[in-house]
Amino acid sequence: MTPNPDAALCDALAADLQAARFRSEALRAAWGVEADDAIGRSLRAPALRGLGDRGDALATLGRLLVLGVPQARTAVDAALPRLTAAGLQALGLAEIVGATGAAETVEPRAIVRPQSYLDTSPDGRMGTGEWWFASDLDEIALGGGALAEDHVLGVGGASLTLAGLQLPTTAGRVLDLGTGCGIQALRARRYASSVVATDLSERALAFTRLNALLNRVERVETRGGSLFEPVAGETFDRVVSNPPFVITPRAQGVPDYEYRDGGLVGDALVERVVSEVGAHLEPGGVAQLLGNWETRDGVAGLDRVRSWVQASPVPLDAWIVERELLDPIQYAEMWIRDGGTAPGSERHDALLDAWLDDFAVRGVTAVGFGYVLVRRATGAPTLARYERVPQPIASEGGLGAHLALALAAHDRLSGMDDAALAAATLKTAADVTEARHHLPGIGDPQVIELRQGAGFGRALQVDPGLAALVGACDGELAVGPLIAAIADLLEVDGAALRDDLLPRVRDLLVDGFLAFA
Repeated sequence: MTPNPDAALCDALAADLQAARFRSEALRAAWGVEADDAIGRSLRAPALRGLGDRGDALATLGRLLVLGVPQARTAVDAALPRLTAAGLQALGLAEIVGATGAAETVEPRAIVRPQSYLDTSPDGRMGTGEWWFASDLDEIALGGGALAEDHVLGVGGASLTLAGLQLPTTAGRVLDLGTGCGIQALRARRYASSVVATDLSERALAFTRLNALLNRVERVETRGGSLFEPVAGETFDRVVSNPPFVITPRAQGVPDYEYRDGGLVGDALVERVVSEVGAHLEPGGVAQLLGNWETRDGVAGLDRVRSWVQASPVPLDAWIVERELLDPIQYAEMWIRDGGTAPGSERHDALLDAWLDDFAVRGVTAVGFGYVLVRRATGAPTLARYERVPQPIASEGGLGAHLALALAAHDRLSGMDDAALAAATLKTAADVTEARHHLPGIGDPQVIELRQGAGFGRALQVDPGLAALVGACDGELAVGPLIAAIADLLEVDGAALRDDLLPRVRDLLVDGFLAFA
């Protein structure tokens, strides 16, 4: 069935879901914490056990719309008094089957799940909210097995990561490239005036329109087409994209899933987005996306991404973060499982061979995954940061605010010489702690470490001079006088200490260990 984004029907469904308390916390309480965690591992039996024989609206809708279990029409009509089972069928989200009367059942044709989100402001303040997202039946609802190639994915880990990465600063027009079920478009509307959401899949666009109506989010326009074709000649203040970046063999018998496969060889689709997106940005506009990139013939993936940025017809600032690096076998196994093919079968082995053959042709030895942030420079580019950040992050949902502050600090520092920085007053970020490691019986520490509790969770080894400066930055005295006092305390040359510390202070400001007072 094709989703039917009818405004009146979506409004009725939203009212019924609200009345039934169809929210994440209520469902988690209904079937239990352990069962809720098991759903994240594609197991629905514990949740069904937790609901038992409950017949209230929340239990009926949880079974039908979250777990994908058919329900009696009478129960669905009672749970959705405004919409009714007939309205759910009219929306294309379920189908009424069986003989007319008491024997009729409602079979789900899509899932509708609550999804909480974090709103963050650039000063780090956070608020929470929740959406409902409809998408195609997934492994939980289908009980395992391979997905259809035109499957429209719901809200997954990658989409939540990108939603959390989006800069929370005000923007005008935003492009959501490859919108899927529409989560990035709805997230962007929290700070943007309007959103254009594009996708090659008309089914995905129908889900996006339905989800915007269901959550009463206006000014989201959908357009069909590949990559930048639907917005040819247009520019935007912001571009966000969770593109179909998965590297898939272009071989017979290998499924081509629309939601993850761009139809190009290797990482060519991400290359095209990175190298072409600048032309669709207003000066100073920012694009953020997720991607995979290959380490190929001895050239590291991050270096290849650098070449894509440099290939842009307009100058781009760039901050590229590689979060994971997998060998070809690990990468292939992950995406074969994602498509619903279990290890140990002949089909699994055949698909694994196809992936490894494809990698061998291009000399691929590793595949990276990470975050891409590029900005259309108003002059010569000033930011070119390509780094690996493998450590765990406390909250990816707050990274957007961290990135916004980092960009603001970088821009401010770009206009400051050393004299201006020395005259600035700084303060240590509230999440920064210091650890000192001593050998037994020795008074002076052998290692001094600054640790960041927010942002990227960085840990830096520092010397006594820098540790003293960070500890002294309380928003009262300027950097220059603090360095002079520390030089006297350490009995070292003040000018030499200043020349040593100021470049590192710049890094600490961008990384979020320090902030301008």
